Amino acid sequence: MTDTPTEDLAERLRPILEHTARQGTTLTYLDLAGAAGIKPPQAIHRTTEALEALMRADHAVGQPLLAAVVVSAKRAGLPAPGFFRLASELGLYFGPDRGPQAALFHAMEVERVRAALGCDTGS
Repeated sequence: MTDTPTEDLAERLRPILEHTARQGTTLTYLDLAGAAGIKPPQAIHRTTEALEALMRADHAVGQPLLAAVVVSAKRAGLPAPGFFRLASELGLYFGPDRGPQAALFHAMEVERVRAALGCDTGS
């Protein structure tokens, strides 16, 4: 079976995201694109497509959403709306893409990611 370019890119992002989670930090979409060497044009678009592929892959094997460690520079530490839309499609989240409910879901998902990686989450 041959992976698509998006799936290949998603797997290239995985170690960067795991390192970020282990550090207890987040990355913006732009920073992730830069760290992965994704060049314009459409660097952010290709990055988000790969993150969505990662979300689907993680969900399919019962893992937390590693993509949660990527946030929008314009959304006060939250991922872009597409993260919440896809989490809803996957049956993981039922709520708005902003506000306290979104922030709580995001924080919980980041903690789940860190716990799955064996990090001390302080919980």
